[in-house]
Formats: sequence, C-alpha cells, structure tokens
Amino acid sequence: MSRPRASLANLDLNLVVFLRELLRERNVTRAAERIGVTQPAASAALLRLRRHFADELLVRNGAQFVLSPLAEQLAGQVEPVCEGLEALFVTTGDFRPEDSQREFTLLMPDYAVCALGESLSRAMYRAAPGTRLHVKIVNEALPTDPLDTLRVIDGIISAPTQALRTAGIRDLELFRDRWVCVIDRHHPAAERLALPDLEELPWVVPHHPDGGYPASYPLTPLLSRLSRRPRVAVRVDSYRATPYFVAGTDRVAVMQRRLAVTFADHPDLVIVPCPGDPPEIVECLWWHHRVDDDPSHRWLRGVVRQAARISPDTDLGMITASGHTPG
Repeated sequence: MSRPRASLANLDLNLVVFLRELLRERNVTRAAERIGVTQPAASAALLRLRRHFADELLVRNGAQFVLSPLAEQLAGQVEPVCEGLEALFVTTGDFRPEDSQREFTLLMPDYAVCALGESLSRAMYRAAPGTRLHVKIVNEALPTDPLDTLRVIDGIISAPTQALRTAGIRDLELFRDRWVCVIDRHHPAAERLALPDLEELPWVVPHHPDGGYPASYPLTPLLSRLSRRPRVAVRVDSYRATPYFVAGTDRVAVMQRRLAVTFADHPDLVIVPCPGDPPEIVECLWWHHRVDDDPSHRWLRGVVRQAARISPDTDLGMITASGHTPG
C-alpha cells in the first residue's frame, strides 16, 4: 500500500533544510553549525526525520556515520527540492534598493576588505541605506566546495582558483593588483631589492600551510619563479597583519599593493616594487548561477564592481614612511 502524499501545509520546511545539510555532512553537529541551530535543536530535528521516514538515516560504521540506503536515495532528491525553494524565494519583482531591507552575505579575505570594503560600504549606504551586509572573512583557505557555499551566501571575492572554475559558478572581474615588497627601512636591501634577495631573506607569509609547500595561493605563482624556496620565518593567518612582523627585522613580506599602501606612513617600513616580474593579481566576484537574473543580486554585483574601481593611486617607485618617493 502506497504512503499517502504529505500536504505542504502539514510540513515543516525547516526540516528539509536540515535534512539536506545532514545528508551532506553525515554529522549532526556539523549540520547544526551549517544552518546555525543548537545541538539540541539539531538532535530533535533528526529524531523527527527518523520518525517521519521510519528510518535511521545515519548509521554508525566504526567511528563514523554513513547514510542508510533510504538516506542515499533522499540525498539525490533533496538537492533539487532545496534549489527550487531557494530560486522561488529569491524571485522578486522590481528591486528598489532605496526601500530594501535585505541582507547580503559576502565571503572574502581581509585583503579584499582593505581593497574595497570602505568604498563598498559607502556605496551601499548611499544607494540602499536599509540593506544589511554580512562580511565573512576567509579563515586560512576558501571552502573546499565553493558551489555548495554559494548556495547559501551571495558571493565570494577571490582570485581565480581551480575550485571556483566550476560549472554553475559565475564570475565578474573586479580589479587587478600587483605585488610589492615590504621591508624595514634600515635594511640594506631597502634601497634596491633584487630577486636573489627574496631567495636569501626570511619571509613573513600569510595563510601559509604548516610545514611549507606548496605555498598558499595566491603566492604560489610568485614563489615558483624563485630558484629555491625562501625560509618562512613567520606564518600569520591574515594579510592585514603581515607588515607588523617585518619592522625592526631582516624579514621581507610580499604583499598586494592595495593593501601595502595602507602602511605607507609606517615610520619603520618601506614599500618597494617586487623583483622578478611576478604575475598580476586578478580579483573576481563569484556567485551561484541560480541568482543570475535576480534583480537584487544584479544590483549587488553592480555596486561591488563600482566599489572595486576606486583604487589607491599612489605611484610606486619606492614609497617611504612619509609617503614620498626618495629624491
């Protein structure tokens, strides 16, 4: 005898969202973190799902949980259901930014915050003062499954990576930047930094993996041009914090120019062009294809692009602590 069709009026659609994350993560705690609920609430949701389907869904296998046969079947069904619901609820009529109270969520490294955060904040405030912005800072590395992440946030700002070049992810180039070096102003190499200096000096490197190599992206293309691996003296999980570990030492940091110029008035640092003709830095906005035609998201993409065009215009021969090039 077939099971009667459930009425939408009697369904808790929050359970659908939890079911998707549960089947993805195969772990109640991680599923709870993904959707922002407490552990007791997640355990209660799992109990309700087990009662509804008359199935365990998650089955212990040694130290891990695996999906039951029914859960494997549900995993293939719940994804298109959730995508359809998400597409339904992002569909709007004419988007009026001046009246909107929508919250937008962007994931980016702290470098991108320094590069365009203030101009983005000003632009959004002027055009849509009622909207809210949730900026999530990348911790160490981008998500391993960006397509999955972009189902629940509005965009990622990042240099291109292989993981982002995925079917279903769209991109828009925001700006280009170049590498510069930050070094103590009293260091002998501060007058003229050459490629061999980069191979000899100890480095301060942001988001560098424990133990070494391959180096963290986006420094990989630059380091590949050196004849040998430099010695990493300081690893720091922030682009913004990097210069603080250079002053008063013989260390060097290779940084993005847009970020480095924010330290141009530091009394103990100088910023010099990076030797070796390193490749250009390209930063893009990435989003899920399902919001291509959403009016509010189209507006957001335009505002982010406009904000990215506001760039530090300091010329770099050498920028000293006073912000002037030496005569």
